[in-house]
Amino acid sequence: MRFTKMIPNMFTLGNLYCGFLSIGFAANGQFNNAAILILIGMMLDSMDGRLARMLKADSQLGKELDSLADIVTFGVAPSFLVYYTYFYQFGLLGLMVAGLFPLFGAYRLARFNISTDKSSLNYFIGVPITAAGGIMAILTLFGDMIPNIVTTVVFTALSFLMVSRIRIPSFKEVPLPKYGTIVTIFLGSLLFVIWKGTYSQFPYLIYIATPLYVAYLAYRFVKGKNKNNID
Repeated sequence: MRFTKMIPNMFTLGNLYCGFLSIGFAANGQFNNAAILILIGMMLDSMDGRLARMLKADSQLGKELDSLADIVTFGVAPSFLVYYTYFYQFGLLGLMVAGLFPLFGAYRLARFNISTDKSSLNYFIGVPITAAGGIMAILTLFGDMIPNIVTTVVFTALSFLMVSRIRIPSFKEVPLPKYGTIVTIFLGSLLFVIWKGTYSQFPYLIYIATPLYVAYLAYRFVKGKNKNNID
């Protein structure tokens, strides 16, 4: 029973470790690997909360750990990725601008954690840091096709949107088949990188994470379908 309660935290720590590895790959010039690790972190992040509810393993420790993991994987890691791929040419100024992303992301997470209005499943206040970090990872992954100015504009916009009061639609209660969009984006990115001939440099973790995530989605779909039949 105690091990069961640890499972969601293990996924959260896996998310954090993906962020750490992403920073390392970015520093070594392996930008595709760095971006893919952020996307793997997104998969793990989407699973830990649901697993905690499924296993009745919700805890304050898990919630705090999730926020710490998010700021590393979806705040610090994307900012380093953007810095090493483009902002580095602006020297200290580029580093300072890149640092805005995790700063605003941390503020957004802290504001959410102390918010008393968490009951709504229909919207978020401000862009979630997970979505912002994932968008930057995908833009970097397709960097050869996207002008740097576009990446810069999106980076700046997301930084401010994270701390904005804009209501962003939430998909927490969207029927599971629509979560296939996430899988489609991820697998599409994977196929693109393989097509570019860099698959041999991929972290082996991706070959474990992808089938696990697809299996998880399939399980959630079957469970939801059976529940609907019972109702």
